[in-house]
Amino acid sequence: MSQVIGSPVPRLDGRAKVTGAATYAADARVSGVLHGLLVMSTIASGRITRIDTRQAERSPGVVAVFTHLNMPRLARPTYLSYLKRYVPLQDADIHHSGQPVAYVAAETLEQAQHAATLVDVSYEESEPRAFIADAMDEAFVPDAGLAGPNETTRGDVAAGLQQADVVMDVTYTTPTHHHNPMEPSTTTAEWDGERVTIHESAQGVHATRFCVSQALGVPEADVRVLSPFLGGGFGAKGPTWPHTLLTAAVARELGRPVKLVLTRAHTFTSNGQRAESHQRLRLGARRDGTLTAIDHVTTNQVTRTEEGIFSTCHSTRMLYACPHVHVAQRAVRLDLPAPSFMRPPEAVGGFALESALDELAYELGMDPVELRLRNHAAVNPETGNGSRHLIECYRRGADVFGWDRRTPRPRSMRDGDTLIGWGMATAAHTTGGRPSAGAEVELSASGKAVVRVGTHDIGTGTYTVMSQVAAQTLGLALDDVDFRLGDTGYPFAFASVASGTVPGVGIPVERTCAAVRGMLIDIAVADPRSPLYGVPADRITAEDGFLYETGLPRRRAEIRSVLARHGKPVKATTEASGSSPLGYSVGAEFAEVRVDPRVGRIRVTRMVGAYDAGRILNRRTLRGQAIGGLVCAIGFALTEHTLIDPHRARVVNPNLSGYLLPVNADVPHIRTVFVDEPDPAMGKLGARGFGETAGTGMPAAIGNAVYHATGRRIRDLPISRDKLL
Repeated sequence: MSQVIGSPVPRLDGRAKVTGAATYAADARVSGVLHGLLVMSTIASGRITRIDTRQAERSPGVVAVFTHLNMPRLARPTYLSYLKRYVPLQDADIHHSGQPVAYVAAETLEQAQHAATLVDVSYEESEPRAFIADAMDEAFVPDAGLAGPNETTRGDVAAGLQQADVVMDVTYTTPTHHHNPMEPSTTTAEWDGERVTIHESAQGVHATRFCVSQALGVPEADVRVLSPFLGGGFGAKGPTWPHTLLTAAVARELGRPVKLVLTRAHTFTSNGQRAESHQRLRLGARRDGTLTAIDHVTTNQVTRTEEGIFSTCHSTRMLYACPHVHVAQRAVRLDLPAPSFMRPPEAVGGFALESALDELAYELGMDPVELRLRNHAAVNPETGNGSRHLIECYRRGADVFGWDRRTPRPRSMRDGDTLIGWGMATAAHTTGGRPSAGAEVELSASGKAVVRVGTHDIGTGTYTVMSQVAAQTLGLALDDVDFRLGDTGYPFAFASVASGTVPGVGIPVERTCAAVRGMLIDIAVADPRSPLYGVPADRITAEDGFLYETGLPRRRAEIRSVLARHGKPVKATTEASGSSPLGYSVGAEFAEVRVDPRVGRIRVTRMVGAYDAGRILNRRTLRGQAIGGLVCAIGFALTEHTLIDPHRARVVNPNLSGYLLPVNADVPHIRTVFVDEPDPAMGKLGARGFGETAGTGMPAAIGNAVYHATGRRIRDLPISRDKLL
């Protein structure tokens, strides 16, 4: 049987993206559009006492300036994707620096930019708090959130620590991080009577529709959201943020379309961020390396109004066979913007856990891979699910990397004056367990299939992979499938987050295509003119554009001919219902660093990742996801750090010159290995989501490699030159 699934098909949307033919949200051609711009607060805590917009309103090209005094009243959406507990421009309260205090609408962008500088705001300011250390004694455990309970216990940790021969008690800290996709968030809202069309850079078009509907009091059926292409998101565009609601409200009030594109600086306070974290880990182990206890307490930044925690510690709960485990995720209220998911949320907890295990390995005089093998959980301790092929990942990754050539003593590997370090860590990320999508499949009389799902391609390859699933299930060539997404006119799909698109969308697509294939076969075997007339339907195989009797490929009928004789399309729809299966994608990651001890310069020179993601749908797009995750890990470990003014609680590097992302020169050649074994828990497709997995272990692997190279353990990220020296 020819395999469309699993083939390294080039991205079907690739040519459109690199030639400029792809239409992103801000590219939508809308006639008569006004340009919006937000004016942001310059304080972090307090109230507006006076706001003067008269000069701005008299500025050339300005149509209107909205403040809390004249902005239409909006309801706070209750749908789960709206993370804030308030809507800006509804009252005088200021919750963080960079909160919208005015919305300018003008004929051109330049006119809006100029007018924004003319809005004069006076405040009554309160002293803000900007760091966890400012209020550590006020930490609390919030109620369960989107990621589940914030405190769990298995066994008796105190007893487990007493049973240990060695106890590690270590603390790790990570700074605030920001997503910084190439495409800033953007909204264009266009009203036609009581109906609104919104062109949005969104990871969840249906979520955006629900929130706009609730905020503006418009029936869901009258809200259409379009997002056919996305210039990256990393979680920033998963939730629905206030700027979308404000733009829709302004467009309705003015009776003209309005386009808002956030400036790069505005994305630092409008799209959430990965929260600052403080993590204390206590590990208990016997001399043979067997873990007896893990106590992992994380403290995260939240806001005065929100208390969601989005940097999870699932790997601590689920990864290793330890009888006594306590995980608590605490919150500290600060005067900063609301935190949010940032790809991957589990990197924060993974950094602490995998770094602590490395420290334990040195304390025991044991190889770090061997320590993990000795504590491998053949089944998930929480769910009881079966083997995840993680042992094979350790062994294959170590073999490709050449781990057996590592000398264990720190500072023992050199190239001239350059110190060389090798480190490793386990990668692990949950997948699925989110609301399942619906799907609509139509097979035309000409033999072409159109598949529609209101999902997204956030750069992960959804267009390509779902086309492959449909083509193979229907027995068509890939060119005969048109997969359409990014439109609330299509069946519901949950936001493309949490590595959940493959199980959440792929399973319904396969199921709906199978239903269409079944109808097609029934037509063929019931048609006296068909070569397959009278053959039992369960004896028919669909492949390469033909239906044929299994085992007798010469007895076949071309799918186009069957449909042409039938004379009308064949359709099926699967309604969204239930949740996709919950899985866990895992891997083993290895890093080599070279350190110049004279100036503390660190270069990552080799990276290897070996992964189990279930059945491989497309090795090329999957490898691309691994590379992206590992590049993010370099930034996480070595360069990324949102700087906050401790006195004003204001971001002081809201740009790409001060917020340091890895560039091509920072990234070495990356080797990836995949265990291609279907996961029976993921239905007939057998594939798990994977995209975020690669970023979970590599930050620790890089930190562990730096320790091996230098003998210096840096527990406060990023590992910058000043800390190393």
